[in-house]
Formats: sequence, structure tokens, C-alpha cells
Amino acid sequence: MKSWCLILCMGMASTSYAQNKEISRDWTSFYQILDANFTEETKFRLTASVKVVTDDSTGAASLWAYVVNKNGEEGFFDNMYNRPIQSDEWYTYVIEGEADENADKLYFGGICFQNGQFYFDNFALYVENKEKEGEFDPVEIENASFEQKIENNQISDWTEGGYSGDVRVKEFTISSSDSSFHKNQSLLVEGKGIEPDTTYMIGPANGFSPQIGTLVTMLNNLSSRVEQTVQLLDQEETDFLLDDKANSIGALVMHLAAAEAYYQVFTFEGRGFNEEEKEKWQVALNLGQKVRNQFKGKSIDYYLGIYKEVRQKTIEELQKRDDAWLNKAQPGRGTNNHFSWFHVMEHQSSHLGQILMLKKRFPEEDGMVQQEIDTDH
Repeated sequence: MKSWCLILCMGMASTSYAQNKEISRDWTSFYQILDANFTEETKFRLTASVKVVTDDSTGAASLWAYVVNKNGEEGFFDNMYNRPIQSDEWYTYVIEGEADENADKLYFGGICFQNGQFYFDNFALYVENKEKEGEFDPVEIENASFEQKIENNQISDWTEGGYSGDVRVKEFTISSSDSSFHKNQSLLVEGKGIEPDTTYMIGPANGFSPQIGTLVTMLNNLSSRVEQTVQLLDQEETDFLLDDKANSIGALVMHLAAAEAYYQVFTFEGRGFNEEEKEKWQVALNLGQKVRNQFKGKSIDYYLGIYKEVRQKTIEELQKRDDAWLNKAQPGRGTNNHFSWFHVMEHQSSHLGQILMLKKRFPEEDGMVQQEIDTDH
């Protein structure tokens, strides 16, 4: 008997466009899903032909494949992070992976980064035949060569987005192209007007003293991670409680805003919250039952709006200060201002881990697992 079975999830990749949330970011992806049932460790091979036409040195494309196991944990994952595609000639690229009896779903597709024209054609998937050593059997993929005409940014049998949710990324257009590697058409994804993303550039920044600029880049990196992690949540997910002692993700984002607001007045003005500020922030700062009662029924955009407003004030205030202020000791505390803002970062990092854990505990829908495509590795 064969040790594998892959079944195309018909309809799952082509029915969700009307509900897709439009977002803004510097990359997009598309995918299909296969049900994966293996009886033992088995190799698979994903191939596709790709070319990239761009004047942007950061513009690149890649293939990706991801195995989700039955327990919801990650299996094999590769998004070609260490070998991005930038050639303007058609080549066929390969991802080789493996799955075992714990495998549940196989996601696969392409990713496009930054500005440029990204062409994809002739996707193919092969699975190891355990009865014939060294041989791989092809698995049928719907619309593998994109011969069906693409309209309104919709690709038949494929979905824009990833396993964190289906989205429409407004910086990218999706269409058919006559420039093809196989048959008559290919998929063309084009990114335009994308500003360089400096989120992952840690160091001095224009308009700030050297150490404060480095601090600001760290703060902004963490806040961008929080925003990316939660921005696609629906109302049920925003309010989700793991148990009667847990806090919702919406409340946790509000808590992060409240803690940062506290350190603003503490470090910039040398005081604690006044009565008006306590009324605004104290419940969120303390968390617990009161926050569970007060912060529900509000969209994730509501919480992110407050979170971003607080961060904007932080940046404006830090721009007025220099490295000497950052190193200034706080009377009676044995700490300095630099430590306080380091604490804001570690506090956000801690709760980001909590948010990621809560997302993994969301009830599953149609076998979908709430995860993020990690474009970093």
C-alpha cells in the first residue's frame, strides 16, 4: 500500500475573496491547501517556474511550503528566506520537504516582496513513492499554470493570503501575463509604490540622538510585530477568552497602550497618573476581571488605534530628548530612563508571546490553523 494520500481541498482556495480584509504591507502571498495523510515519514517536492523584473534591490519572490500537524503545531516549513529569487530569466525552483503520520495540511504557494513584477508558472507537487525507491509521484494541482484568466485580483483555485488569514494587499495587483514558461499564460503579481521598510533596521535614526534613535527602532520593531500579529482578528477572536481567568487579545493590546502611557508620564514628566489618567488607563493597566467586563465588543482596529496613538506620542517626546536624558538616573529607584524604556520593550515582548499563544488556542474553523507566515526565516 502507498504510504501517502494528498487530497485537494476543493473550493477552499477560491471562495473567500468577498470577505478578504484589505491591508497595507510590503509583501503578499498566495496559496493552495492539500489534506495530507501519511502513514510514515515521506518526502515531497514542490517546484514552480519564476522570474522577477525589478529595479528595487529588495524586490524578490519565493516559493513556500508549510506542513501543519494534527495537533496544530508546525511541521516542515520553508519560504526560501535564505535564497530569494531575483533573476529576470525564467528558472524552475524547488522546495524539498518531508511529512509524517502527524501531518494534517500542506500549504504551498508563492510570496512577493517589495516593488517589481513577479511572474509564476507551472507549479508541480510530487510525493515519494515508498514502493519504488527514488521515484516521486505527481499530485494534481488545480490551475497549476494559471491558464484561467485572472480578473479583479482573483486567481481561480488559489487564494491571496496565508494560514493567518486571507487578505487583499493593496500595494499589489494580480493579473494574467502572456510572458509564460509553460503553455500560454502565467501569473503576474506586481508591487508598486512600496516605501522601504526599516522596521528590521536597528540602530541610530535620523532626527534622534544615537542611543535614542536605536531605542526608537527597537520600540517600533516590537510594535510592528504586535500589529501584524493581531491586525486580521475578527470580533470573536479579539474577545476570545481561554478561560475565566484569561485576558482577551483586545484587552492585552489595550494593556500595552496603558503601560506605555504610564511610562510616558513617569519618564517625561517625573510623576504617576493623575486622576483623569487613572480613569482612562487604570483598568487596562491592572487587567483582571474589570478589564474582561469593560473591554469587549470592540474591534481590533479600535484597540490598535489607541495603541498607535500612544506610540506616536512616545516618538514625539523622545525626539525632544538626548542620550544624556536617556542615561539619567531616576531618584530613589536605582534605574535610569533607558531602563524604563527597555522595560516597555520587554513588557511588550512578553505579552506578544501571550497573544501568540492565545491565537494558537482559537477554535479551529474548517481545519484552518491560526499561524503567521514568518518572512524572517
